[in-house]
Amino acid sequence: MDAVTLVTRLLDELVEFPDEIVVTADEDPQGLRVSVSVSPDDIGKVIGRQGRTIQAVRTVVRSAASRTGLHVSLELLED
Repeated sequence: MDAVTLVTRLLDELVEFPDEIVVTADEDPQGLRVSVSVSPDDIGKVIGRQGRTIQAVRTVVRSAASRTGLHVSLELLED
């Protein structure tokens, strides 16, 4: 499973409006940069208390990507 699919599946279970999840990936010299945008109503759910939820998602994605030797960074875009 690639990083974009993994992030989409994880966030799909967290948010109230899964149709508004937009996940994009760009390759840069440091690795893969995954950017996520969700509904403004779901931002708080994705961030979680003191950022714990988004940090947990980042940990899972980095761990899965490290198996293939790829460095992945996850960025939450706030509109």
